[in-house]
Amino acid sequence: MGGIEADTMLVVGMFLAVGAGALSFLSPCVLPIFPAYMSYITGISVKELQGGKNTKVRQKLLTHSLIFLCAVSLVFISLGASASFLGQWAQDLLVGESGLLIQRIAGILIIVMGFFVAGWITIPSLMKEKRYQFSKRPAGYLGTFFIGLGFAAGWTPCIGPIFGSILLLAASNPGQGVFYTIMYVIGFSLPFLLLTFFLGSTKWIVRHSQMIMKVGAVIMIIMGLVLFFGLMPRITGFLLDLVEGTWLSELG
Repeated sequence: MGGIEADTMLVVGMFLAVGAGALSFLSPCVLPIFPAYMSYITGISVKELQGGKNTKVRQKLLTHSLIFLCAVSLVFISLGASASFLGQWAQDLLVGESGLLIQRIAGILIIVMGFFVAGWITIPSLMKEKRYQFSKRPAGYLGTFFIGLGFAAGWTPCIGPIFGSILLLAASNPGQGVFYTIMYVIGFSLPFLLLTFFLGSTKWIVRHSQMIMKVGAVIMIIMGLVLFFGLMPRITGFLLDLVEGTWLSELG
């Protein structure tokens, strides 16, 4: 049963990480400038991107998007692996209730980040943008790769706290840290690729981005509380019982 509960916990964490990745992309720091970013890395005007696109333009968009996301993924997964390693090192160094201590610290920080993402508190140090600026667009696919590295390495007010919560989750669960980061990258990449072909739809999402961020922030706060009080095993146990009950009732 312990193995099944561990798998259930992993699935719950996976969905949270994917949701965090999607929330990062849909944040006011990324989504509104998404058409401009695509125009910059492809050399195609925003008007042309948002208009009718032929096969050649679509192919160029997809290729540049994949290269951009590979660079972003490289940075994010490297950070996730580092957080997982540091979490394991901290657990090996500390004694007693070290795992619970790390989870509680991570829970408190995730709660604070949730309040920040919702706009209910202000943290000046997180309000400073550190994007790398390119005066001239580096030519070709190599240029797109370097722009992706710069984007991922530069913390923005929205991505920093959300991805930071995933790093904290990775640090508090060293065995699954890289996995959570990969799920975060998938959550970030899917809407990125989807909206690459439907750039006109971004206007509607931008109008509702504040509500999307607040819903995501509430989920972050709940996750922080779950980590702080060590409730994840109870939640996974409840979900497991629910699934088993449904399965048995169907057999009956």
